[in-house]
Formats: sequence, C-alpha cells, structure tokens
Amino acid sequence: MHRTIGFRIGASMLILTLGAFLIAPVQGFAQTQGMERRDDRRDDRGGARDTRQEGREAARDAKEECRDAGGKLIECGQQKRDVKGDARKDARDIKKND
Repeated sequence: MHRTIGFRIGASMLILTLGAFLIAPVQGFAQTQGMERRDDRRDDRGGARDTRQEGREAARDAKEECRDAGGKLIECGQQKRDVKGDARKDARDIKKND
C-alpha cells in the first residue's frame, strides 16, 4: 500500500515538473532580430541627437563671431538659423539612411 502511494506521488511530481517545462516560453529568433533593429534605431537617434547638439553649438559660435565682426542682429540671426537648419537636415539624413 505504501509503495503505490509513493509511486503515485512521485509520478504526479514528475508530470507536474515536465508540464512546467513544456508550458515555459522558449526564446525565438524573431525577438532577437527585433531587439537588434531596436538597438540600431537607438544608435541612429543618438547619432542624430549628437549632430543636432553640435549644430546648436556651431550656430551659437557663428552668431557670436558675426556679432564680434560688427554684423547686424538680423544678419547674424539668419546665419544662426541657417547653421541650425543644416544640422537638422544632417540629423534627418542620419536617421533615414542608416
């Protein structure tokens, strides 16, 4: 009698353990490829962000140099906008082409 109860308990434990392994999700390749694409997009966004930041700094420097050279406020402001616009264009190219 004790052997049959022990056998039943052991068999039940084995079935439950195997069932847990069968239900557990298995990592697939699609998730890995998606993660790689997501990392690529993050890198692209980071590069674009750095490009825009460098453009802001360059625009500030260009405006300051223009003002120091005796340029008019309107002309210096336009020069700053042009430099920033070029940086934004470069950032868009980085995000779209990579």
